[in-house]
Amino acid sequence: MTSEITTPTELKKMNPVFGQLSFDNHEQIVFCNDKDTGLKAIIGIHNSVLGPALGGTRMWNYENEWEALNDVLRLSRGMTYKSAITGLNLGGGKAVIIGDAKADKTPEMITRFGQFVNSLSGKYITAEDVGTTTEDMNRIHEVTKYVTGISIEKGGSGNPSPVTAYGVYMGMKAATKYQFGSDSLAGKKVLVQGNGHVGETLISHLTKEGALVFVTDIYQDKMENMVAKYGAKIFTGADIYSADVDIYSPCALGATINDDTIYKIRAKVIAGAANNQLAVEAIHGPILRERGIAYAPDFLINAGGIINVYGELYKYSDGEAIRKTENIYNTTLEIFSFADNNNLTTQQAAMQIAQNRIDERKKENASK
Repeated sequence: MTSEITTPTELKKMNPVFGQLSFDNHEQIVFCNDKDTGLKAIIGIHNSVLGPALGGTRMWNYENEWEALNDVLRLSRGMTYKSAITGLNLGGGKAVIIGDAKADKTPEMITRFGQFVNSLSGKYITAEDVGTTTEDMNRIHEVTKYVTGISIEKGGSGNPSPVTAYGVYMGMKAATKYQFGSDSLAGKKVLVQGNGHVGETLISHLTKEGALVFVTDIYQDKMENMVAKYGAKIFTGADIYSADVDIYSPCALGATINDDTIYKIRAKVIAGAANNQLAVEAIHGPILRERGIAYAPDFLINAGGIINVYGELYKYSDGEAIRKTENIYNTTLEIFSFADNNNLTTQQAAMQIAQNRIDERKKENASK
């Protein structure tokens, strides 16, 4: 019988955490394990200069623990820049629970996870994400106050997905104006990849405006539901990336713009809700720019959800949350202009503006 345990010497050579590109100077990584409930979770706190790190908890059936770690690192980093570019006084954090949300999740597991969140004393505030629900947030709220997105009945703002979708819609319209000269989506062919809560609400906005929407999802029933409710069409081609559409909208998991797909893309605009759409920012951002594809940075246009839960934390009205989310349109146009004027990709432009805000706050904090 051979041991499958990695020796300390081998582990040191691997540099599995600090040595990874996605680590990107994270402040803290918390590994949460509970044998009784089967909980295996990771909380990533990337940066807390602007405020407590806020980000949702994703439950996903990762192939291995490294995949889960890499995902939480990329996601929490994205949350830092999402809050900064949107002008919110929040840092960046995220959590992942390893497992199948449909088969493995139990109330006891979610409660135990909430207790781990509470142990961080507010440095990390959680919220809903893929694989978790408003009901899960209500359960977490029973053991910690460091949670947002709880139900309206319990004093929260409810599911943030509709506001997230509205922000993506605003960002898509801005990118369309930049690329085509008008922000009208009437008659535009849009491929929406991922038909979950955010994707569905986005599809609703698009079809109301007269866009021709094509849908794709790993679940057939979700696609059929989009056809029945909104008149969308199921994409039946062999390859979604080479689809003859005006706009590609990734609304599922990230890294769909990668070495295998980037030269296939025929769409002239990319604007979607998925996080970390560029597999490697330094490589794929410039390629999109060279190919004349208008890319609306994901961490900017999908910020409606965090704007919504920020309102829950700081008690401003639903109307104010919508107003701030509508402003994603203006910020997106500003990013395109800044990128053109400074010979940057839109991803680089948005990151630079966000980092400048973090750096300024860091100087202010140091001088106090």
